[in-house]
Amino acid sequence: MRSKPKITDRRLVAQSKLFRIEEIDLEFANGRRRTYERIPGGADSVMIVPMLDADTLLLIREYGAGSERYELGFPKGVVEPGEDPLSAANREIQEEIGHGARNLRIIDRLSLVPGYIQHHSLIVLARELFPQRLAGDEPEPPEVIPWRLGDIDALLAREDFDEARSIAALLLVTRLLEREGR
Repeated sequence: MRSKPKITDRRLVAQSKLFRIEEIDLEFANGRRRTYERIPGGADSVMIVPMLDADTLLLIREYGAGSERYELGFPKGVVEPGEDPLSAANREIQEEIGHGARNLRIIDRLSLVPGYIQHHSLIVLARELFPQRLAGDEPEPPEVIPWRLGDIDALLAREDFDEARSIAALLLVTRLLEREGR
């Protein structure tokens, strides 16, 4: 197994309200040196797959500034400093879909563009939902869309359901449900 490159220097090169960009100088085991740019890590985020019942997922439609259109996907958000990830997941679904969950389970932890971003997203399955709304920070309330598990192929064929995390979360949860015999 190769040894990791040694970080010989790092410096902040840009910063906004949301992102910092850092340059890191690396020295590889073979003596070669390179400078890379990356967005250094912060808190993990959560993406929640809420199940209204054994056959129904709850999706949201909200505006994505990066794609400049309304996107269909799962509720998501940042784990605040000192916050437990499952508490963050429960808070996010209360803000975004108006439901809390009695049963929350972390399914997996995914990296997002690991060549450039030092960040992970936790995929959380939320079951035993109950009505509960918290005020969120969204500029407009997301539209909540129930989706039947039997119609997954139609969901995957939609142009507005193309975020990699949502697709990965869907795959991971449907595989888990199959193993559980549901």
